Amino acid sequence: MDYLKTVVPSQLTAERGPNLVVINPGSANIRIGLATHDTPFNIPHCIARYTSQVPKKNVQDQMLNSQITTAQHMEREKAYDIIASLLKIPFLDEEVANNSFPRKMGRVDGYNPHNNKKETAFTWTDVYEKEPNSSLPLGSSINEGVANESLDQHEGSSSKELISSKLKFRQFIFGEEALRISPTEPYCLRRPIRRGHLNISQHYPMQQVLEDLHAIWDWILIEKLHIPLNQRNMYSAVLVVPDTFDNREIKEMLTLVLRDLRFSSAVVHQEGLAAVFGNGLSTACVVNIGAQVTSVICVEDGVALPTTEKTLPFGGEDISRCLLWTQRHHQTWPQIRTDILTKPIDLLMLNRLKETYCEIKEGELDAVTVVHSYEDGLPAGSHKTRLTALNVPPMGLFYPLLLVPDVYPPPPRSWFHDYEDMLEDTWHLDFPRRSDISDGLYPGMNVGLPMWDTYPVFTARPKKEEKVGVAEAITSSILSTGRIDLQRKLFCSIQLIGGVGLTSGLVPAVEERVLHAIPSNEAIDTVEVLQSRTNPIFVSWKGGVILGILDFGRDAWIHREDWIRNGIHIGNGRKYKDSYFLQAQAMCYINS
Repeated sequence: MDYLKTVVPSQLTAERGPNLVVINPGSANIRIGLATHDTPFNIPHCIARYTSQVPKKNVQDQMLNSQITTAQHMEREKAYDIIASLLKIPFLDEEVANNSFPRKMGRVDGYNPHNNKKETAFTWTDVYEKEPNSSLPLGSSINEGVANESLDQHEGSSSKELISSKLKFRQFIFGEEALRISPTEPYCLRRPIRRGHLNISQHYPMQQVLEDLHAIWDWILIEKLHIPLNQRNMYSAVLVVPDTFDNREIKEMLTLVLRDLRFSSAVVHQEGLAAVFGNGLSTACVVNIGAQVTSVICVEDGVALPTTEKTLPFGGEDISRCLLWTQRHHQTWPQIRTDILTKPIDLLMLNRLKETYCEIKEGELDAVTVVHSYEDGLPAGSHKTRLTALNVPPMGLFYPLLLVPDVYPPPPRSWFHDYEDMLEDTWHLDFPRRSDISDGLYPGMNVGLPMWDTYPVFTARPKKEEKVGVAEAITSSILSTGRIDLQRKLFCSIQLIGGVGLTSGLVPAVEERVLHAIPSNEAIDTVEVLQSRTNPIFVSWKGGVILGILDFGRDAWIHREDWIRNGIHIGNGRKYKDSYFLQAQAMCYINS
């Protein structure tokens, strides 16, 4: 500790960063990089596997309810009209003549310097590789699969002959490339994490989920970070896990990192807590608006408060889906088959349109843009059109009935028992409650004490989803602390993270709606969203970097041999006894 009091952050980074991998897995994307990197790789969290059989559907997910009922449709239209009233735009049933020109056009059309880049079409992924090789182990075949050459150079009939004679299908395709595979190709796309949990169902067993996670992470480590399997014993991993994960899921992640990927040691931190460190704060209400789930949790003096946690079953992808519904309802969407369930490339396009044009502001917000169609592996078609009501979809964060998220049922309880666990010998033993890695998992919280479902933690801390908007969730989370001094501090220290946090106009909208959501009998009259010092997408990852560097030699770290042999084993009070000093170090680090 005396050394830490004198060392400068850059020196710590130089000494400890090169051998520290920080992993922040999410439902739609995984952020992973070395602690010495300024920003991590941000890669779609998916894998497409070649299949010799004709798949029933080319996207393998949980059985989801994507059909909107009549009641949901009526609720959605009602929510739209409420938002239209607030934003001073026409209601859904107000007919606007096609030739009515006086609508305000957004300045996007020539003002945004990224327009040309944003409107370029995606291309279908080349699914072939050259020169078939002999069968290789999983790790090796992954490497071979990504080292392919484009077929663009082969034209005419000779290309078909070349395909049949010299090329074969790539066995695995990862990341955005996997999302851009044509539905006509013999591949099955899998997303191992969905809506904040492992994507386990009767159609996607846990063993397959874990195999896919291993394949994706191994590919990233080899191809992006250039860390082969035989060198990983020289690296440690910081796992920044979503707040929605339960303890069994965290345990599986640790097993993946230590046993399968072969890191020498690992430590786990909660995403919301890491976000506070990532922005150099000590106390904040962290609102993480991800692609598929939104979570809220309050942190006081570097300690997460478990009773304040809220989970909302919607995120950025639901805003993109709402954008499509809005345009179709206004008949501004081209007559093309856009289907985000069977063609993930369409979701990529919608996400890009949302990020470019959607914002929260009063008045009619239109923009002329190019929409692309992707049909049966053909080159993308271009359709110039005027999108309208672009300020409505992001307002779904406050009126979730507008979004109508797809319903993903939780994993069946049986999935806790259908896996041959590596810790069989310890499975049925009567363990006492321990404080081994409680603060290594969640500093200040006892939810990290047990890791198996035989412990009472599952009933003590259920993962419930709230059916409210973001403003109500924030207000409820903060007020649940029960202390007026802390409540006032938290209402003035709201932190928005996740990709949706970049939405223009979101900050004042959150401040205004949270202020109105506070009951009149509460003595609170100020709400403030703090400006993020780091890109909101990477704040939690950056916090994991800081925690990993500052906390490198402490007892909270779990070593590979110990985990494989004993799982959670007895140790000496693995706690942050000097958490205030650690917090000061974090602020020193971020401000340097």
